[in-house]
Formats: sequence, structure tokens, C-alpha cells
Amino acid sequence: MHKNTFLTHFLLCPQKASTCRPLKDYPYKKAAVLIALVQRTNGLHIILTKRALHLRLHSGQVCFPGGKYETADKSLQITALRETFEEIGIKHNEIQILGQLNKTYTLSGFEISPFIALVNNNYTLHIDAQEVESVFELPLAFLLNANNLYSYAFIRYKKPYLSYCLHYQDKFIWGATAQILKNLQQHLLT
Repeated sequence: MHKNTFLTHFLLCPQKASTCRPLKDYPYKKAAVLIALVQRTNGLHIILTKRALHLRLHSGQVCFPGGKYETADKSLQITALRETFEEIGIKHNEIQILGQLNKTYTLSGFEISPFIALVNNNYTLHIDAQEVESVFELPLAFLLNANNLYSYAFIRYKKPYLSYCLHYQDKFIWGATAQILKNLQQHLLT
């Protein structure tokens, strides 16, 4: 899918009501991520990161650039932009925010607001090794093949949970990142 097709579909088709509800009854910590799309010759690609292995939480997991809301942030959109710059160095002037997907809730207590954006295809990375091990691009066409995203049941806190999963090359994507990708997939395929 190329940029113009994506823009037409994303901006003109209303999102379905979210089926993602809080998993626990307590105040969630607010967070925001950037679903950063970059145009390549073979279509749009999604910029993803692999978290550093030494991190205490979610080490080695694939995720979107983003993080926890801070009181100095004027909005969750600012949080997504700030965290993207801090983690991988993409500057605000290289990013065009298009909109937002429905919130996603995590078992670790976060309410994630995903913002969709177009990124200049000549962006320059400056990876913060304290947070990010590597960066890669997932072709949107790969995500839009419904056979590539599947669900998997697992046990956490002695309860069964369902997570979406996606294998791309040597990367395994699951949890909140896969849920957000599933939400994007559903929005674009309806």
C-alpha cells in the first residue's frame, strides 16, 4: 500500500469502536507510541524498534518508538514525538501526524495512545543504546496479509490471556505492539 491509498483509507474510513478494554480496575499509567510510516519504492513501511536487552521491563521486545507520559508533555501526541526523538533521533520536523488509533491497555499497567504519522523517507537515525538495541522497518503489505498475524493463548498471573503475534524475518512481535498492529490491520482492511 502506498501513501495516497493509505491516506485515503485511513482518513476517510471511521474507526470501529474499540474492543480493547482495561484489563484491571486501577488507574493506568498513560503512554504514547508513534506508528511511524515511511514511503519506500515497494510501499509504506512501519518503523519498529527492538528494546535494549539490559532494560528491566520488556527487554528485547519489539515495539513502536514511544513511552510514558511526563507532566512536562503538553499532550500524549507530544509524548510520542518526544520519545521517538529520544529513542531513535527522528526529529519533529521529519514527522507529520495523521491521526490516532484507539487506546490499548497492557498487563503491565499502561494505557497506550498510538499516533499514526508519516516520516520523511530520508530520516536519520540516532539510536539511544540505553533504550534501543536496533531499528527495522516492517512492510505494511506484510501486515495487511491477514495470514501473517495470528493469536496465541498464554498464562500470566495464573490467568489465560490472548495475544496477537507476528513473525517477520527474525523478529517476533507480540503483546501491545501486536495488538496495535492488529487494530491498524482491521482499520485498513474494513
